[in-house]
Amino acid sequence: MFSQSSLFLNKKLSSALLIVATSFLTMSCSDDVGKVSLGVFTTKDIKLNMMVDPIVTGVTCHVASIEADLSFSDPSDSAISCRQTGEITPEMIAGIDMSASGEIVFKKSKSIFFKTMKIRRIFDKENQTLMYVSYSTKETSGSYKHSLSTVPLWGTKAYRKAEPAI
Repeated sequence: MFSQSSLFLNKKLSSALLIVATSFLTMSCSDDVGKVSLGVFTTKDIKLNMMVDPIVTGVTCHVASIEADLSFSDPSDSAISCRQTGEITPEMIAGIDMSASGEIVFKKSKSIFFKTMKIRRIFDKENQTLMYVSYSTKETSGSYKHSLSTVPLWGTKAYRKAEPAI
């Protein structure tokens, strides 16, 4: 049914696609700020990335996650730390999603098998705090890996004193 040459061509094409997919997963992004090797006998590293909130530009988040150079799927563990690194204005806060689920401000593929790391911003209006949740979209070892960092608006132009409940 299939000739030797067509089987050889299919194998070549599959290999080429695999190489292209792997290179997309392991490419360095412009947001890379550091890399920590986990040892000589492993292909896994801790990658440190930064992202500036696209709306609240006075907030910068740093994310540490494991990345494996020769793997189709990176581990889901990550840590996030967000800080005020510039001015936060009332106009910025007015431009964000105020719903209980907030909005995704960053996402990164962690696997060719539909696993993604996302960072979602949620505003805690009562406490005047921005919450940034980093999480994996695929269950690992019975749970979804996640991490939380908060940025209080206290001391910024965007801070609004909570009105007393009546």
